[in-house]
Amino acid sequence: MPVTMNNSGFNNITVAELQAKLQQGSLRLVDVRTDAEVARGKIPQGEPLPLHLLPLRLNEMDKNATTVFYCQMGGRSAQAAAFAAANGFADVYNLQGGIIAWANAGLPLVA
Repeated sequence: MPVTMNNSGFNNITVAELQAKLQQGSLRLVDVRTDAEVARGKIPQGEPLPLHLLPLRLNEMDKNATTVFYCQMGGRSAQAAAFAAANGFADVYNLQGGIIAWANAGLPLVA
């Protein structure tokens, strides 16, 4: 199934698609939840970057790298993906269903 781009300039990605991309090892996975949420568990490759800090830290990130944002359920990460796309990021994804979907698929979380 082809990934479809929405009108915000980013793509939604399913847990299964993310898993495949992580196995290829060619992406940056960014967790935009709060520190307290991250402390309860995160996707192993996820890098914490709370949503409110994204505008301050965006210039530290590679605009040409494949970047996947995730949060608890997909709302905040959609905002992050739209913001990144609007600021010149070429290959941006939002994890549909967030970490809840990841956990519900039985995939590992780390502290």
